[in-house]
Amino acid sequence: MKYDFDKVIDRNGTAAVKLEEAKEVWGRADLIPLWVADMDFGTAPFIVDAIRKRCECEVLGYTGKPDSYYRAIINWVKQRYDLDVTKEMINFVPGIVPGIGMAMNSFTRPGDKVMIQPPVYHPFAWVTTRNERTLVTNPLKWENGMYRMDLDAFREQVKGCKLFILCNPHNPGGVVWTEDELRTVAEICYEEKVLVFSDEIHADLTLPPYKHRPFATISEKAKMNSVTFMSPSKAFNMPGLAASHAIIFNEDLRARFRKFMDAGELDMGHVFAFLSVEAAYTHGTEWLDQCLAYIQGNIDYVDNFLKTHAPRIKAIRPQASYLVWLDCRELGLNQEALNDFFADKAHLALNDGAMFGKEGTGYMRLNVASPRSVIEQAMKQLAEAYQEMSF
Repeated sequence: MKYDFDKVIDRNGTAAVKLEEAKEVWGRADLIPLWVADMDFGTAPFIVDAIRKRCECEVLGYTGKPDSYYRAIINWVKQRYDLDVTKEMINFVPGIVPGIGMAMNSFTRPGDKVMIQPPVYHPFAWVTTRNERTLVTNPLKWENGMYRMDLDAFREQVKGCKLFILCNPHNPGGVVWTEDELRTVAEICYEEKVLVFSDEIHADLTLPPYKHRPFATISEKAKMNSVTFMSPSKAFNMPGLAASHAIIFNEDLRARFRKFMDAGELDMGHVFAFLSVEAAYTHGTEWLDQCLAYIQGNIDYVDNFLKTHAPRIKAIRPQASYLVWLDCRELGLNQEALNDFFADKAHLALNDGAMFGKEGTGYMRLNVASPRSVIEQAMKQLAEAYQEMSF
């Protein structure tokens, strides 16, 4: 089946964060919203069909987790990542960030040190500090136009930490970490008794020829000293359904997590959660392949366009995800002026790079998961604003 990613869908009137909060953040409604990390493509039709079919029954009552939900997850991670998982290892969580927060409260105490690697997905810092944990940073290194882990610094900075949150693949840099990097992290954290949370929400968006490597497949030490967070929400454009899962191989860790979750009935889910995950993982391969090809085409378009029309803005091509990290340092603007340039001159709503940590200063994050016509218009506006600058 040929899926249509060129269709422009009007999301007005749906309380879409990408639209409604843009008005609050920028105080204007004339910006093309390319910031919040969801897609402007229609949610995969087999997911919508599954929800529609369920609504034929007019009772939206309490809903349990069917065995078919677990089987779908088990089969998906085995086929795509050669990850062997059993039903007992799968724990429903209502979103990755809520899941990380819940797990953080399961395995650490207020005041404990938690390490992250900026520039990195900003809720990692929020969930740490808002839960009264102490934030420790191990900044990434910029080498040959991409990010790499500073493993020498990691070895020292992780000492005394209780938890390390790994972004795998990386957001916003789009990096698929090498096996050597992941293996070294696994060894150090095991030796230092630092638990690893591996956020792998962008795993299914890994772009060919790159291959995602789940942290838990690196070694037995990695498997037994980690919690892996996964979800179809990014890849199949269903984040509003709040359906994710934490995979825990270590039986003791699993028991501690479930005790915390059971105390507040935090893993109950909702009427559409389990059937949507099942539909995505059962019927999603062909749709996802076509979606990734379309995203790759948008990335190619943006990269080539900037090289021709705005060469001082450099697209860092992601190895995974539809998020393009823009290196704007050659524009010579401070961060406030850079944000003004994109919003007030180019009329684009992008993520401020500094929100991912001070290491993101001079950068912006662009979401290219929109119909090509939208991306073309955005690039046209950016080129017009760029041409008005004096260098």
